Amino acid sequence: MNSAPTTPPRPRGLRNPLRILARWLGTREWVMRMAPIIIWLESHLRAWTGNRVSLIGIAGLQSVQVTVPGRKSGTPRTTALLCIPYGDGYIVTGSNWGRPEHPTWSVNLRAADEAQVKAGSHESRMSVRMVTGDERENLWKLVVDYWPGYLMEHRRSGGREFRLFVLEPTRSATESRES
Repeated sequence: MNSAPTTPPRPRGLRNPLRILARWLGTREWVMRMAPIIIWLESHLRAWTGNRVSLIGIAGLQSVQVTVPGRKSGTPRTTALLCIPYGDGYIVTGSNWGRPEHPTWSVNLRAADEAQVKAGSHESRMSVRMVTGDERENLWKLVVDYWPGYLMEHRRSGGREFRLFVLEPTRSATESRES
């Protein structure tokens, strides 16, 4: 049983006004058509700044880079994803920008037991768990509260059930922090 909070933590103090703009833009269908440009900008901004700056971060949202072996090739594949803080880990959502098919990264993540997860300069090994049933329904409410654009993306996908994954620190990562 996860001892994670029932709602994502809210930042205290001054709020990033870009977060409000990003949440509004994220509900606009025309933004989904810009996915290739946004993905290119995100990956290059991370590369140019040594992962210190991301487009998602500028917008006041959290993101992680998740690396898992390709399920067929075994070649490590890294994807930058919007994430929702959840306990000591994260929730990531396979929306694929509202396309009808599941994103390739979610197929690889589904086949993995663990992933290398990088949040800013912090990198750690995390267990991977795809959630289903009642747990998924409860987490879906948290996910759309954090990023309302997922509702529009869900409609655009034709009603495809987005895969939700919980990434949690592995036992060895937790033990090494405690020692």
